[in-house]
Amino acid sequence: MGRAFEFRKARKMKRWSAMSKAFTKIGKDIVIAVKEGGPDPDSNSRLRAVIQNAKSVNMPKANIERAIKKATDKNTANFDTVLFEGYAPHGIAVLVETSTDNNNRTVANVRSYFNKCNGSLGVSGSVEFMFDHKCHFRIAAADYDLEELELELIDFGAEELFKDEADEEDENSQDGIMIYAEFANYGAIQKALEEMGAEILSSDFEYIPTVQKDLTEEQRRCRQVIRKVRRG
Repeated sequence: MGRAFEFRKARKMKRWSAMSKAFTKIGKDIVIAVKEGGPDPDSNSRLRAVIQNAKSVNMPKANIERAIKKATDKNTANFDTVLFEGYAPHGIAVLVETSTDNNNRTVANVRSYFNKCNGSLGVSGSVEFMFDHKCHFRIAAADYDLEELELELIDFGAEELFKDEADEEDENSQDGIMIYAEFANYGAIQKALEEMGAEILSSDFEYIPTVQKDLTEEQRRCRQVIRKVRRG
């Protein structure tokens, strides 16, 4: 059928694979949000945000409604958010945020990955202080003036705003504006954006390292050799 067909097929398969992973993650996020604040998006800001994320990755409305209905079932397991801390080789600090319905199993799995990669799982508080916990929103660019928008949102805790161009590989992507703030200001920023009528494309939380470490050429080569050996 030609190289053009194979190229389009490869792009579709890649996109479908990414969508499948995104749908699975969002399904768990919906369960967590509903268990914490109920199934009504109007009174549950976290669920409202997860639904926005679902729409941004084109998750069908039926899938969203089914996930909410499933989350209200008493037999559905609770997912807890658990943070693991440790070190990769050469003293690189690592944070691993998980959502799990079986903490013992997750601890064992995370520990095994640290061990396989010559790292070490640490205790609570060992590296978290090296990261800033932030929230971020991506809104449709529309006709906003970046400086005016920043002045409007700064009272609600916004720290950084910048333009974010659409993903060329995603035909449904559009130009947007990224807004970063402290984790604690998530609700205030979300409410302010909703009141001004901004189209929230997605929102999430992020751990940003406050300290960075440069590796020597020898250390970089060592990591590359280890990766090649593990890949067989």
